[in-house]
Amino acid sequence: MRGFFVTGTDTGVGKTQVALGLLALMNGAGLRTLAMKPISSGCMATPGGLRNEDALRLEVAASVAIPYAEVNPFAYAPAIAPHIAAAEAGDEPRVTDLVDAFGTLGRHPADVVVVEGAGGWRVPVNPDETLADFARAIGLPVVLVVGMRLGCLNHALLSAEAIRSDGLVLAGWVANQVEGAMDRAAENLATLERLMPGPCLGIVPHLPAPTADLLAIHLDAGAVLGHLGRS
Repeated sequence: MRGFFVTGTDTGVGKTQVALGLLALMNGAGLRTLAMKPISSGCMATPGGLRNEDALRLEVAASVAIPYAEVNPFAYAPAIAPHIAAAEAGDEPRVTDLVDAFGTLGRHPADVVVVEGAGGWRVPVNPDETLADFARAIGLPVVLVVGMRLGCLNHALLSAEAIRSDGLVLAGWVANQVEGAMDRAAENLATLERLMPGPCLGIVPHLPAPTADLLAIHLDAGAVLGHLGRS
């Protein structure tokens, strides 16, 4: 299945916002979309079980409806690193478990999938494996969300280097003004455009009330859809 794996330079940089924008953009192009957040922490208790706010937003934004358990198969309550939350719950998911869960999406009538990671590129899933191992296993092109704040240049360049050294295609990166105005934002953006080993797929301003459709406006539709055509 075609699609993208969305990762970030850090936690809290707006991966979900960009994933929602990608889904809306592809929905608007007439593609049938699925969404997945394979592992999450910081989940809330509901009558139906643990639910993650970001995963719920992805579930709504995708055009093909699937059970929540397939959108977010591994969900944990504490808002801490997923592998620590899993261990506290007496669980230890393996990358093969996440890959098997991803494989179940193939039974749905969809054209593309957006998979959102947790935190940054090398967030642990268990003591021995990281989400990068999962991303390698499913082989989707990667969209890197760069939180435009002090330190982003180093984080973005190192993340891009790691993604490519792991053998994944860096489809591109998205600059997200997640914390509002950044000092010398234009200069930092110009530096990223010069040094990043992939195209800029969008520049998202600080949005107090972002919606999937509003986020899609700030993504480069031609570049995103064009990449799908090559994958």
